[in-house]
Amino acid sequence: MAGEAGGAALGRAADKLFSLSGLFAVRKPKGPTSAAVLNLLKERLLAEAGVQTNGNKRNQVLKIGHGGTLDSAATGVLVVGIGKGTKMLGTMLTGSKKYTAIGMLGKATDTLDATGKVTEEKPYDQVTKEDLENVLLKFTGDIMQVPPLYSALKKGGERLSTLMKRGEAVEAKPARPVRVYSLSLQQFQPPLFTLDVECGGGFYVRSLVNDIGKELSTCATVQELTRTKQGPFTLEEHALHEDKWTIDEIARSLEHCTALLPGGPSRKKLKTEHPGETAVICEDK
Repeated sequence: MAGEAGGAALGRAADKLFSLSGLFAVRKPKGPTSAAVLNLLKERLLAEAGVQTNGNKRNQVLKIGHGGTLDSAATGVLVVGIGKGTKMLGTMLTGSKKYTAIGMLGKATDTLDATGKVTEEKPYDQVTKEDLENVLLKFTGDIMQVPPLYSALKKGGERLSTLMKRGEAVEAKPARPVRVYSLSLQQFQPPLFTLDVECGGGFYVRSLVNDIGKELSTCATVQELTRTKQGPFTLEEHALHEDKWTIDEIARSLEHCTALLPGGPSRKKLKTEHPGETAVICEDK
């Protein structure tokens, strides 16, 4: 009887898992790739539901994806789509995001962050807080930005970062238009400085910090990067810590996301902070 009861409970858990649909957020830790975080989340959920992953076709129909890659060294909000929610992830890629970045003056690396090899060192003693604040004005609004060579952008179907790690020659992608809604200096303790950035899709904070260094006649690289908001999801309010990656917690989070939405049947759209932007966020089951 106990075995039957246990089996029934697992069956209910599996049914609940495969009925989940919508968007929620998890807190990505420093270290793993966004894809690795997603795989771990999927494994946890399938294990909790008692679904065998080896050769089980049902594993293939647990639709789950994320709405925007975070660098391995970065932390913060990673928006996840599950079920029909995977179809809504495109809006997360193009919608607004907020970051807190700690930059370091005087050093440049090949990856534009602390994980890379130092490629250049320059003096920075001449840089004042006022200099830095004035330079930030040049990077606010609609600007052109060259993406980093170490990035998720692809060439011939492979990520540029993968090609770079193999030692293959990679040409920089051409500058492309990006949007910065706000950019402010929060702290200045040379060589370190802290920025708050709100930007649109396709923006690279690593490129921003690198470009800021050049404008200041020195060089700079990202030391720490945290995504504090993506669309309506904030790090403090909505991003689930790893100990809450459970079916019930995610179900509650999906329900909570309806509070972020205006009323409306079937497909619902998020009111964003910026005119002309709309992000689809949830869909009735």
